[in-house]
This record gives sequence, structure tokens and C-alpha cells, in this order.
Amino acid sequence: MTASLMIANRQTWFGTGSISQLIPLLQSDAQPTLLFSCRSFLGGPIYAALADRLAPLLAGTEIVSHEASPQDIDRWVARWRGKVRRVVAIGGGSVLDAAKAFAALVEHPLPALRYMEKVGDSKVSGATLPLIAIPTTAGTGSEVTQNAVITDTHVYKVKASLRHNNFVPQMAILDPQLLAGAPDAVLAYCAIDAFTHLFESYLSKTATSLSREMSLTGIRHFLQAWPALNHDDEAREAIMQASYLGGLTLSMAGLGVIHGIAGEVGALRSYHHGQICGRLLLPFLDVLAESEQPRQRALMTELALRLFPREQGNPERYLSAFITRNAIAPFWREDLPLSQQELAVSLEKSNSKNSLLEYSPAERRGMIEGAFRIEDTEGSGYGVSGPTVP
Repeated sequence: MTASLMIANRQTWFGTGSISQLIPLLQSDAQPTLLFSCRSFLGGPIYAALADRLAPLLAGTEIVSHEASPQDIDRWVARWRGKVRRVVAIGGGSVLDAAKAFAALVEHPLPALRYMEKVGDSKVSGATLPLIAIPTTAGTGSEVTQNAVITDTHVYKVKASLRHNNFVPQMAILDPQLLAGAPDAVLAYCAIDAFTHLFESYLSKTATSLSREMSLTGIRHFLQAWPALNHDDEAREAIMQASYLGGLTLSMAGLGVIHGIAGEVGALRSYHHGQICGRLLLPFLDVLAESEQPRQRALMTELALRLFPREQGNPERYLSAFITRNAIAPFWREDLPLSQQELAVSLEKSNSKNSLLEYSPAERRGMIEGAFRIEDTEGSGYGVSGPTVP
């Protein structure tokens, strides 16, 4: 029997209003603390209610406005090394990943590029400052994963991670009220990213009975939340649970070809990661629907029996129709181009990760062409403007 390894936060608070735990946590163990956050949270009502009590507990604040680059991390490390002993991250996945990378590399001697997967030449030691992670979106599950994603657009043009078991945030606060007021498109992009984590980890060749049960639970939460992301308190709670479980299961079982492609596209274009994953998901479901691989078929049959037993027919077609019919924002319809060169680079660098099957270059190319508009050599578009959907 394959063993499962689950690594999670030492402490996790969940529930509406749980952000109120932050001030007592900081007060109970006074240390120089650096806050990583984003302008949308810092300009909102929840921060306004906390600011007077929070400000005296902080050594400073860094604003994260995009996926962190190695150069961003190096600047933050140079500014704060030796001056802080704890990190708080309040924001979306990019904020949490930036804070995780900083918390680790402020305890390491070399520049960030030297430690990045795919391109680095040095291993991280696991040394890191304690981190309190508070997500304001529900998608990446970064509050409970071992990896911090960094996007290098200058040197290697690669999206890669720093990864160590110690990089799981020591504490997480999951407060569904922090999702209220987010734009519909952001809610949808993040939620479909959470679904992709859960779905790919469920189909992973390294999944176990424990991780698959967690994936199914997370997918059930997603199905409940997806149609009502923008107006329902229960939906916000459900999608936050789905995101958290997606972080756990991707760490336990790994991801598949969707993320094997998405990381390469994300290194070339600044499209939202969740939108990239969602657009690749739809053509992947078409490929999966035609698969006769016995283990895939058995897993999809079990998923359908467990989650939507009254539905007849192909479970992949049902999922595709459910996602597109109930989306609060049509993420697959926006015009997202890739050049011929970007297609070639994405195809060359992408892989199947932990998928049950090794997808051929032709199959991966079909997924990319099904998800993006591929420009011709003269710059005008040809092919599809988005994936075929019900």
C-alpha cells in the first residue's frame, strides 16, 4: 500500500470573523513582524477595523501587486534581513507565495534564483521565519502548501517554486468574509483553480485512498459553491474549504497535465493563473471523456457515483456543462492569445506531471490550442477564440 504524507499548519482557524484571532496571536508573542498584503485588502473595511490595533504590532508592510519575481524577493530580503522575526500574509495566492518565499529566503544566503526549482543550483535548507497566512481569495490553497511560486520573466522566463515541508505556514486563518466584495471574475478564476487542484490530485498516479477522499470532499464543496460564489455566505465557506483541501491534496498527490502546461504559459503571459487552468480544464475534459484507460475510467465512474449519482451519461461532459452553465463569469470566452513561438515554448517545456497517462506533444498541443487563440506569423489570429463548450 502506498503511504500518504500530509503536512498541514500547526494551527488553523476557520469561520466567519476568525480574522479577529490575528491581534491576540501577535500580542501573545511580541516579535518584529512584517506584513505582506495587497492594496485591495489594505483599502477595505476589514483592514480599517484592524489598523489601529495592528499597526503598533508591525515593523512594516510590503504591498504585493503581482506574482513575485526573484528580483522582488531579493529586494525584500535586502531591506528586512535581520530586522523581522515573523511574517503575516493577508491577500491572494500571489501575496501568500511572496510572503512564504521571503520568510524562507531571508534565512538563506543566496539570491532567490539560485534556489528555484527547474533553474537553481542550490537546495533550500528548510530554515524559515514563522508565517501566519490569511487568504482573501479561495483558489491556490497556498496557506497550506509547502511551495512558494515565483515567476521569473527576466532571466530564464520560468514559473517555479521554492519547496520544503517547513514552508507550510505555521498558522492559517480562513475567514470566508474576506471573500466578500471580490470581483466576479476573480472569484471564478480562483475557484476553478481550486477545482483543478482537487480534480488533478484525484486523478494523480501518486494519489492514495486518503488523498482521494479529501479530493472528493473538496470537489463536493466546489459543486455546492460554484453557482453562488458572489452572493451566498454558505458558498463562500464552501469554496474556502475546497481551496484549503485542494492545497492539501496537491501537496499529497501532485498535479497533472493542466498544471504541467499552465506553469509554462504563466511564465510567458501575465494571464491569471486560475483562468489559464480553467481554460485548459475544458479541453482536458474533452480528452478525458474519450479515454479508455481503465484506471481513469474507474475513477471517473466512482466520482460520478459519489457526487452526482442521478446524472446519466459521461461524467466529464456533465462537469464541463455544469462549470460553464453555472459560472458567474465566462472565463473561457475572453480573447487570450498566444504567439506561435509561445505555443512552441509551452509545448516544449510542458509535461504531464503526475497524470495517470503521459500525454503526447500532439495531445498537449490540442489542449493549448483549445484553450487559447494562437496567432499566425503575421500577428492576426486563427483557430478558436476559446474552448468548445456546451
